[in-house]
Amino acid sequence: MKLKVVIHEAEEGGYWAEVPAMPGCATQGETFDELLANICEAVEGCLSVDMQHLEVSGTDKVVEIAV
Repeated sequence: MKLKVVIHEAEEGGYWAEVPAMPGCATQGETFDELLANICEAVEGCLSVDMQHLEVSGTDKVVEIAV
């Protein structure tokens, strides 16, 4: 999966980033490398779902897909 990320320089130093395709998915980092690691973690968090709270009947199926 490829996502576009908008990276901003923070006024106080460092960087912050947002993923326009995923509203609310944003993070920050003191260095560019830290920011890249943090944005990957933020995307994973935004995409993860707690399966225990989903209601799945006997005829439903849960599958994982790669995009």
